[in-house]
Amino acid sequence: MTEENNIQQKFVEKFSYLSGSVTVQRPRRMLADVPAANFHEVFDYAVKNLGFSILCTITGLDEGAALGFIYHLAKENGVVLNLHTSVPKEKPVIKTIMPYFPAAEDYERELVDLFGAQVQGLPEGSRYPLPDDWPANQFPLRKDWKPKTPEKKEAIENA
Repeated sequence: MTEENNIQQKFVEKFSYLSGSVTVQRPRRMLADVPAANFHEVFDYAVKNLGFSILCTITGLDEGAALGFIYHLAKENGVVLNLHTSVPKEKPVIKTIMPYFPAAEDYERELVDLFGAQVQGLPEGSRYPLPDDWPANQFPLRKDWKPKTPEKKEAIENA
């Protein structure tokens, strides 16, 4: 049995609701689709019990009616686990993973600025990566975002 299959089996033994949701995509690459309500217990188990000690990045996705988040974790030996979860776009609340990985702060600030996620437990801080004067409730990586363009008259006057 490969290490990836062993990890897959451990996930399903621990969390029966993950049966069919943890796949080995190819050697050293795994994907787990985790319900939002169970995300933190699965994340905690992956880090504390399965040795996923490296946070590579967090990817945000606009999935239409939901926002998706993929947490890319790795082990020292190169096995990568992508934990995917989704939350409704109208209430995109997730919890911070900073207690596990303090460097997640910048990734989580990107989710706030670019997608409008609400990250519970993220400390107050400056915006990232958008400038401080960026308009409120304008999330440029959402598919339905339309940049505000100046009126034709304003553009001519300011030229």
